[in-house]
Amino acid sequence: MRFCPECGTGLGKKEAGGLERAACLAEGCSFVVWNNPTPVVAAIVQAGEDVILVRGRGWPEKMFGLVTGFIEAGEQPGDAAVREVREELGLDAEIVGLVGAYGFFAMNQLIVAYHLRVQGEVQLGEELEAFKRIRITKLRPWDFGTGAAVRDWLEARGSASG
Repeated sequence: MRFCPECGTGLGKKEAGGLERAACLAEGCSFVVWNNPTPVVAAIVQAGEDVILVRGRGWPEKMFGLVTGFIEAGEQPGDAAVREVREELGLDAEIVGLVGAYGFFAMNQLIVAYHLRVQGEVQLGEELEAFKRIRITKLRPWDFGTGAAVRDWLEARGSASG
């Protein structure tokens, strides 16, 4: 964004909310680009003694992760997690608990992670290319995005290694 959407003046930098931010420099205009993170949900999907990991369309072949998605306007985060599991895996889910909230700074997102339990046969939604089931005892966290939620969930279960 280079121009103020309220008055059309070019944006510059000024202090707002304790940080230097892009803002309108016109006299009397108070527009600020806050650039707040986008809220998303992540689901640790448990099916029996396995966790279901997914690979989105266009992801590298060996990359799998949690079911994730955006929270819709007016939607509670837990409801969004259940909806995403239904849309992406074709499964009804029940929330077991909240795992935590995590900043994913590379994508400017706030991830709200839940543990959900499911039953049934997976039917992949259009956003996914593949899924795999991995034994909880074999699951290991990764170093970015939703990996911190997996780490915390495993630690709470007493299943984390190292």
